[in-house]
Amino acid sequence: MKAKEKEVKKTLSAAELKGELHQAQDKLFKLKFKHQVTPLANPLELRTLRRHVARLKTWVREKQETK
Repeated sequence: MKAKEKEVKKTLSAAELKGELHQAQDKLFKLKFKHQVTPLANPLELRTLRRHVARLKTWVREKQETK
């Protein structure tokens, strides 16, 4: 994730971040399931998506603490 993209994500509201988090978690679940059935062409995609989900969770938590 590029620095500029991170700044844009940080400025989103908590509701928008939660929506994106839900989408990312859903995509991660589907990728994990797909990887169990047949190996992915790029298994590193799982790691990057898992880290993206963690970043989103952190940002959501930061937004909730500032309220």
